Amino acid sequence: MDVALNAHGSTLLERARRVAGIAGQHADDVDRNARFPREAVDALISERLLSIQIPVTLGGEGATTAQIAEACTVISQACSASAMVFAMHHIKLSSLVSHGIDSPWHQSFMRRIVDEQLLIASATTEGGIGGNMRNSICAIEIDGDTCRLQKDATVISYGRHADAILITSRAHPDAVTTDQVMTVFTKDQYTLERTNEWDTLGMRGTCSEGYLFKGEAPKEQILPKPFAEIAAQSMLASSHLLWGGVWYGIAVNAMTRAQAFVRAAARKSPGQTPPGALHLAEASSLLQQVRANVTAGLARYEAALAEPELLSSMGFSVAMNNVKIAVSQTVPKIIDHAMQITGIMGYKNGTAFSLGRHLRDAQSAQLMISNDRILANTSNMLLVNKIETNLLG
Repeated sequence: MDVALNAHGSTLLERARRVAGIAGQHADDVDRNARFPREAVDALISERLLSIQIPVTLGGEGATTAQIAEACTVISQACSASAMVFAMHHIKLSSLVSHGIDSPWHQSFMRRIVDEQLLIASATTEGGIGGNMRNSICAIEIDGDTCRLQKDATVISYGRHADAILITSRAHPDAVTTDQVMTVFTKDQYTLERTNEWDTLGMRGTCSEGYLFKGEAPKEQILPKPFAEIAAQSMLASSHLLWGGVWYGIAVNAMTRAQAFVRAAARKSPGQTPPGALHLAEASSLLQQVRANVTAGLARYEAALAEPELLSSMGFSVAMNNVKIAVSQTVPKIIDHAMQITGIMGYKNGTAFSLGRHLRDAQSAQLMISNDRILANTSNMLLVNKIETNLLG
């Protein structure tokens, strides 16, 4: 991938690899103790990777979604929780870059992200809406030049560690549940009262606790576009593609461990095919499918950016949904193959071939956002949208 050099002469990929080196040193402890990957995030800040998506005109590096996805993959091979924090930060940043670029306040805020390497969190879920981010119960209230919001946010990933939160709500107290806006609140403008803990099977380092959010800020911090447009034109693609980069990285590292195990077995018995070799070949095919799905999705997104009306089309939504479904269903299968190859050495913790963290973290893929919800939405769109019948374009 062609990546421009930063001011210190390092490519984005080189910087991501340095972050991965640090993240990998602490990955097991982050997972074991369900703690925030502070060391990895400090490394992201040191490498100035939190602002790479922001346009050059505002002081950033104008990194593409493909470049950010590759960085997600690199970091995820060392610590998937660290990579997920990085991905979720850039998913929220995509909303600012795509929909706040003409707003003076949001331009200034993006410059501040560049200068201070601020970490951005998201609050799109809410108690009582069943996980559907396209509905809100809470409503933002505007009083003169001030806006106020209280929200029972059932999940705010790394909320206690964020420097700002992008949060959804109804546009006003009389709005219907789907008439939503997204507002930026900086850390000094809100309080968080924890309502539930984060003790989970996997992705433990994301610290995705629930909070009662109470915020007050100038009303100019409300993004100027309706959340329906933000969700369709930036969040949909960036979520599925950057998450896909994270999940692909988990699978790559699992395969790397499995391959090392098979090679070690082959050296012990020259001339004999190790028992796990067939599993390795099948898993390699699945890994290639995952890579192809993500890269095809990235290419389609880049093409759609040149024709903005495509971003809101049903065909584009179906394509992005299908990337998420395919990748999230395939990665656990790859890790299962790797476990079959490594056997007890993969099943045990603390070995060079341990796969327990990979297996548990990969289970999150089908739950973020629920595959059942995505499939239901896709089926509704397919009732009125033509299925693509050509292969190459």
